[in-house]
Amino acid sequence: MTQSKSQEERQFRKRKEAQNSHGKVKSFKQLEAEAKKGED
Repeated sequence: MTQSKSQEERQFRKRKEAQNSHGKVKSFKQLEAEAKKGED
């Protein structure tokens, strides 16, 4: 094993959180539009 279990779990959790938790993945354009909306 190259990594400790805790390191692996941390990376796994990070990858999981990076996904959209509500199932539907947004396109970059949608994310961009939302980011711009948030700036106003």
